[in-house]
Amino acid sequence: VQLVESGGGLVQAGAPLRLSCAAAGSPLSEYVVGWFRQAPGKGREGVAAISRSGGSTTYADSVKGSFTVWRDDAKNTVFVQMNSLRPADTGVYFCAADYQPFSDDIRRMTRESSIDYWGQGTQVTVSS
Repeated sequence: VQLVESGGGLVQAGAPLRLSCAAAGSPLSEYVVGWFRQAPGKGREGVAAISRSGGSTTYADSVKGSFTVWRDDAKNTVFVQMNSLRPADTGVYFCAADYQPFSDDIRRMTRESSIDYWGQGTQVTVSS
């Protein structure tokens, strides 16, 4: 599956932004999907994930209450709504997919070794 992120950009602190992760080549419904980010000079961190069913979501403590992830399998797309953005949210945001045709274990998204596909990333810059 090919993953393409979009929606990044430059915003002021406090503004919202919505990122999209569109999949091509395979039904995204067979994948647990996660969002990761990498700030300048730092390692990659997971920020949100959503199960195949959409019934389970997880968030990093730093974004709980301000980020919301959901999926629209009819559009083969996963979204993350980011509200009240802070300069600390600046980074390249990646979506990632874990192929699980016979399971739906969102906990696997905490292990990058479980991830089968990555998008190319989209830059989010939050100015103070």
